[in-house]
Amino acid sequence: MFSEIYYIVRSQTDGRYLIARPNAESSGYLLLFREHFDALSYLNTHAAEVANRFAVESLPGTQLGNLLKRWGFSGVGMVTDPLIPKVEFMQHS
Repeated sequence: MFSEIYYIVRSQTDGRYLIARPNAESSGYLLLFREHFDALSYLNTHAAEVANRFAVESLPGTQLGNLLKRWGFSGVGMVTDPLIPKVEFMQHS
């Protein structure tokens, strides 16, 4: 997981990352995409009217842990199918 490149979606207005909250008590899971085009497909399918307000950024796996700690995320949500969407949640320890 650490040697891969992931893609994340970030708001251009306030700099926040696109997250999922499967339950109200969690601080959120950072959504990760394996390909740049998967992140774009997700935005265009589920938020077409505001997709132009977001940017897709690359994130080396080596920086993932630090990002999760800095922003206080509960873990990651790996988007395996951006159109449905199908997400696998993994808790950060």
